[in-house]
Amino acid sequence: MRSLLAAATISLAFTLFLTPLFIRLFEKLGWGQVIRTPEDGHNPNHQTKRGTPTMGGIVFILGSLTGYFVGSFAGGTPPTTSGLLVIWMMVGLGLVGFIDDYMKVRQQRSLGLSGWRKVVGQILVAVPFAILALNFPNSWGETPASPYISFFRDIPALSFMALGAVVGWILYLAWISFMSVAWSNATNLTDGLDGLATGAGIFTVSAYSLVTFWQFQQRCHTAALVDAYANACYPTRDPMGLTIIAASFVGALVGFLWWNAPKAKIFMGDVGSMAIGGVVVAMAVLSRTEILAVIIAGVFIIGPGSVILQRYYFKATGGKRLFLMSPFHHHLEMRGWPEITIVVRMWIIAGMLAVTGVGLFYVAWLAAL
Repeated sequence: MRSLLAAATISLAFTLFLTPLFIRLFEKLGWGQVIRTPEDGHNPNHQTKRGTPTMGGIVFILGSLTGYFVGSFAGGTPPTTSGLLVIWMMVGLGLVGFIDDYMKVRQQRSLGLSGWRKVVGQILVAVPFAILALNFPNSWGETPASPYISFFRDIPALSFMALGAVVGWILYLAWISFMSVAWSNATNLTDGLDGLATGAGIFTVSAYSLVTFWQFQQRCHTAALVDAYANACYPTRDPMGLTIIAASFVGALVGFLWWNAPKAKIFMGDVGSMAIGGVVVAMAVLSRTEILAVIIAGVFIIGPGSVILQRYYFKATGGKRLFLMSPFHHHLEMRGWPEITIVVRMWIIAGMLAVTGVGLFYVAWLAAL
């Protein structure tokens, strides 16, 4: 518990007090946000944001790392395999986003990595994660991830390895890669208004910290487990390690939000939005709640969902548009909603979905007793 509190506090202090230093550094480096013009189909009201320091995701990534490692060692809970795997996804997908951001800033164009190059980068991060997550069993044979599709826990009937080792591994790697690409792009599309993705990330990852903390309390192979609860125990490896890295990440996001809230002094950039996606997918996989993530992190589905609907509707109707602009938060802007109103209401939706997901997780535990 000391490691948990220390990690969250240190990461919060890091981003809250050091972000202004990074803002000045990024301004000197010329890392200003590139905004598409109205002729390119972008909201003309966003032109005032041109030049705002970007790539702020670097700040909360560093804050999370500092909080996690210092807090873990200070509290007597060394870093765990599962915690390090979350860091791999956070840093790895954040690096893909950084390359995309840097190309935009350097070329002073709104286009960085092409779509397929970005996907390739995301898969190159996801595959090693998936392989490592099925290794490193503890003394009870529990590995960080499992070869099953999971909802509230692993679904026994949905085992990849039931089709044989070779086919099972291929399907497992494809599943993890799909989730990594989907979630990192979903969080990336959600990052379109000041503080939107940051606040949504706080609610989502906070919910996952509650899930993994409950798994720690009800973990299998512990003398503290009540016999009546044995049938509902969780074979999650390193649940406290997952809780600590989640708390550290949330603390870093809260401190960053102080400077990223409307009107933002700094943007997170793709490096930040993809790092959030990396943490979401890693927490979902390692806590064995992959399908539940659709609810807990459901706010991040609204943006890409609206983009997909817009494209298919455009093709099906021969050029008509379902939304004035996509993603959906830009549609609301074009309808005349103030930016702060959209952001706060999206935060409310994020909070309701996160609470709903945690509530369903608890109900599933009760049902398993």
